Amino acid sequence: MIGREWWLHVALLCVPLLAVYLHIPQPQLSPALHTWRSSGRFFSFRGNNIFYKDSFGAVGSSDVVVLLHGFPTSGYDWHKVWEPLNQRFNRVIALDFLGFGFSDKPRPHQYSIFEQASAVEALITHLGLADQKVNLLSHDYGDTVALELLYRSDHNRTGHLILKNSGFISPLLTRLITFHLFSRGIGDVFGPYTQPTEAEYWDMWTGVRFNDGNLVMDSILQYINQRLKHRDRWVGALTSTSTPLHMIYGPLDPVNPHPQFIHLYQKLVRRSTVSILDEHISHYPQLEDPTGFMNAYLNFINSF
Repeated sequence: MIGREWWLHVALLCVPLLAVYLHIPQPQLSPALHTWRSSGRFFSFRGNNIFYKDSFGAVGSSDVVVLLHGFPTSGYDWHKVWEPLNQRFNRVIALDFLGFGFSDKPRPHQYSIFEQASAVEALITHLGLADQKVNLLSHDYGDTVALELLYRSDHNRTGHLILKNSGFISPLLTRLITFHLFSRGIGDVFGPYTQPTEAEYWDMWTGVRFNDGNLVMDSILQYINQRLKHRDRWVGALTSTSTPLHMIYGPLDPVNPHPQFIHLYQKLVRRSTVSILDEHISHYPQLEDPTGFMNAYLNFINSF
């Protein structure tokens, strides 16, 4: 009798755990996310649909900027600086990497930085920009994708490269994560005075959960091992390129602690310039301090 009761308790515990594992139901899109998705498009890449947003802005400018987002979020990370970028660039483009945001999230699938870089190249070709100089603005996971693109670039077709607080969030973000664990984890890489609102946390989480993205997190996290394996390739591209580089850095970033990180970066990448934002800015400067971020970016880009 005791044995049967024990198994009954185990079975009852498994029901909510299974629900957590599958995350049923998925959260609904907020009006802001719905508007963002409605203003974007999809293109086919190796049999999968990749979401991207492409807008035309400044008249008289031919400059193009492609925005590469971080882990585990999406291209929506750029929404606070989208309009200021539109005022400077003729064309502003952002995509959701495969496995992120509104893009397809195939499983099983071997996600890789190399594939994501190929997706960016495919998008640039799809938009008819293959022969045009393109500026890259990247963050976190997107930084490594940008370095692979830099490595592949034989004639500096990528234009200027901006890196922002490169790093990654703890591998706690696996299949069993809940909204509350997610918001706590993301909150740890924001400054205490620049925390997202509840609605902003939900928008991030909805992007992760869209198309059952929680079920591919463990596969995407293999990029950490890829960065270690291919370190020489990507650090070599960073240190040897003649492409203009700039780092925008939030000094409160726990992923890349100040001042050790920035000292190492300046030692390794001597040709790069650096902007250090206010002391309370952390790992997501484009969301925490969009005005300071844009000032730093425009000061760099307008110097050419």
